[in-house]
Amino acid sequence: MMPYYWTPTTQQQMTPPPVTLPSGRPPGREESYIENILRLNRGKPATFHFSFEHAVEQGKNTKTVRGVVEAAGRDHVIIRELKSNHRFLFPMIYFDFAEYDEEMAYFNQNP
Repeated sequence: MMPYYWTPTTQQQMTPPPVTLPSGRPPGREESYIENILRLNRGKPATFHFSFEHAVEQGKNTKTVRGVVEAAGRDHVIIRELKSNHRFLFPMIYFDFAEYDEEMAYFNQNP
């Protein structure tokens, strides 16, 4: 008979697999993916441009937001609009480019 609740005797001990880093990359060094660059520049005012394949109305397949990045993940970015504090969650597949008002932070390019 199968128990309907967890007991220590029915749970197998699992050990996580060892973590290995890809060769050729120093440990702890960030990669220059867009989401990492957006995170480095969190809170800096910028204009963000997005375009969408399918538009609700003809000619309405782009969106420009003036704001700051609050968070960025592998597949999304959260932007807070400056004038209204409205927040947007955009999938990264729609991200085109960003224009920053000040110098952007970037990763150290020295090997």
